[in-house]
Amino acid sequence: MKIGILGGTFDPVHNAHLIIAEEVKKRLALRTVIFVPAGQPWLKTDHPITPAEHRLAMLRLALAEKPGFTISEVELERAGPSYSVDTVAELMGALGEKTEFYFILGWDNLNQLPRWHEPARLITLCTLVAVHRPGVPRPDLTALDDKIPGASGRVIVLDSPSEDISATDIRERVRKGEDIRHLVPAPVAEYIKKHNLYQ
Repeated sequence: MKIGILGGTFDPVHNAHLIIAEEVKKRLALRTVIFVPAGQPWLKTDHPITPAEHRLAMLRLALAEKPGFTISEVELERAGPSYSVDTVAELMGALGEKTEFYFILGWDNLNQLPRWHEPARLITLCTLVAVHRPGVPRPDLTALDDKIPGASGRVIVLDSPSEDISATDIRERVRKGEDIRHLVPAPVAEYIKKHNLYQ
């Protein structure tokens, strides 16, 4: 069984997240993609994060009519910082070691992999699927191998999709009172407005 994992703060979840998940699911013939909202992402300390209850609610709304996608609250239930390697190991324990895991991340995040917690262990647990991010150069797998030996053999680099949407931009648009309905699923836009998020 082949399972995708897409982690993130999802603050908020937006259309690019859904497009990426759908594309990877199709290209790699995955059974499902598990969305994993972060609890306390240790690499994102530059801005306050919306409470988990709101981020989870928006994710549920976005995925309500997408049967190929599910949500895991494993990082929200875990105390302390969220490390991807712990998440993959926990999901492996729940779903069985015969499950093949494909961890989806952007080209920019792949370039940061040496800074992650236990990256050498992470690549033994799953295959990394690096998707294109606008404005980010294609990952140098040779350089990655220099820092994490054998990493290139555990990475699939995809040149698409490349939707130029960021949660940071969406939050700023909301603060300015601009329309975001073309950037997020309609129920998510309604939720943001109803709960006065990002004001």
